[in-house]
Parts: sequence; structure tokens; C-alpha cells
Amino acid sequence: MIAKLTGKLDDVSADTAIIDVSGVGYLVHASARTLSGLGARGESVTIHTEMQVSENDMRLIGFASASERDGFRMLTSVQGVGGKVALAIQTALTPEELSRAIAQGDTTQVTRANGVGPKLAKRIINELKDKVAGIDLGPSVAAGLSPSPVGSANSDAVSALSNLGFKPVEAARAVALAEGELGEDADANALIKLALKKVGR
Repeated sequence: MIAKLTGKLDDVSADTAIIDVSGVGYLVHASARTLSGLGARGESVTIHTEMQVSENDMRLIGFASASERDGFRMLTSVQGVGGKVALAIQTALTPEELSRAIAQGDTTQVTRANGVGPKLAKRIINELKDKVAGIDLGPSVAAGLSPSPVGSANSDAVSALSNLGFKPVEAARAVALAEGELGEDADANALIKLALKKVGR
């Protein structure tokens, strides 16, 4: 089993990255938050991984940290939450937002993720409310990716774009690009304006 990859970032798309390890390119699926923190093509990256095998598919899932991978495993332990839905949740919600939503029983927050309806959100909360305490459910400073705290400009901008109809993956990537250009101190309004330009709106 492949637990971690260290190599050069060869390419990145909306939901995957190719990591070149000694001439072998590994296709890694990941959340938009993880992908946006990998850096520029050609840079050295380290990414934690989880192999998912099903009847018709075999894929490598990538995470910015081991704790993010633990969160993914916990999410996929819930009936009805596969790898795609777990990554959508980790894209739509910061670790703090997800932890708070589960603790408070806030299904509305969990349904922000693509593919998660009220019924599944309720199941996620019911099954994880006793497990979530003390567990980091998302990216950390590892691999150069810092989580966006609840109420941060980054988080507010992603939420605003989602409310405008953007998919969480698209919103997170657009805001990450805007933040990379404006800097971490940019306010939400500036991030939103530049993010909209980045996606041509």
C-alpha cells in the first residue's frame, strides 16, 4: 500500500494532481483545498495517500497531512459516504466548520458539499458526533497548506462564491488563486472580486 508520495508536481487539475516520483507519474485525486496548497508545477511536494479499490476502479487519494487522511477515513466510515463525497465535504468545509457542524447538529452546513442531501448530512452527524472530538478533519500546515479558520476572509469568499452558484471545488480553487495573487491579508471582498475575474465572471 502506498502511504505517502514525495516528488515533483507534474500537473494539477480541478480534482487531481500528477506527482512525478523518480520518473513515474502517480495520478492522485484530492480535495480542492489540498490541491490549491500544493504549489507550482515543478516544485517538490509531499502528499499522504490512501488507496481505494472497488469492483470497477482503483484510485489513489491524496491529503495534505496524515490527520486530513484520518478525517477522510472517518467520513467514509459512514454508510453512503464514498471517496468522492468525502472529498467534496473536505472541499466545501474547513476542518473547523465540519467539526462545528457535527457538534451542533447543523445539517445545513454539511449539505453545502456536492452530493450531500439533508438525509445523508443527518446520518453523518449522528454517526460522527461522538468521534469528532479531538480529531483534525482536514488539511494542516503540512505540505504548505494552512486550514482557513471559520470566519476567515478565504472561508467567507468561498462561501460567497458557493452562494452565487459555483461548485465548491470551483469556488475554492478560484479563491486560492486570488489569495495567491493578493496575499493572505486580503479581505473577503477583494478575494471575491479577483476570484470572479479568474473564472471569467
